[in-house]
Amino acid sequence: MRFLVRDRLLGFGDDYWIEDEHGNKVFLIDGKAMRVRDTFELKDTQGHVLIHIHQKMFALRDTMVIERGGEPLARIKRKRLSLLRNHYRVSLVDGTELDVSGKIFDREFAVEYDGELLAVVSRRWLRVRETYGVDVVRDDADPALMIAVTVCVIHLAEKERDDD
Repeated sequence: MRFLVRDRLLGFGDDYWIEDEHGNKVFLIDGKAMRVRDTFELKDTQGHVLIHIHQKMFALRDTMVIERGGEPLARIKRKRLSLLRNHYRVSLVDGTELDVSGKIFDREFAVEYDGELLAVVSRRWLRVRETYGVDVVRDDADPALMIAVTVCVIHLAEKERDDD
């Protein structure tokens, strides 16, 4: 399942729709401005909050927390930085770890579990400027979680770049 995200709108305090490959609105990212920590909500088309995303306070490294139904679902933080690629670790509460690696600033990266591809984020197949796609490759992968992971990784990478 492929989703379309308008990159220029991605930011703290911004609201933007994520569309499916047919142009139908599927998810709304609601950026919460005027908060002590960076906060987003992933909502369905009826406005129900599916996933709550916020920055963890008092962490040694910038960390984003994903919650579903008020319960923690995952934590995301930078794993390591090399010259060519960024690496982030997604630790799910059940002990599962996902690896996110690639060129985050170029919107060319992958989400993997145990070496198996779950989702690909790319601008390559799109002709619309300032837009990238999130292609959820596996049928058993949770699309809302893959979108949330993408939002977190991009937010962490851009925040880190701004801090430098």
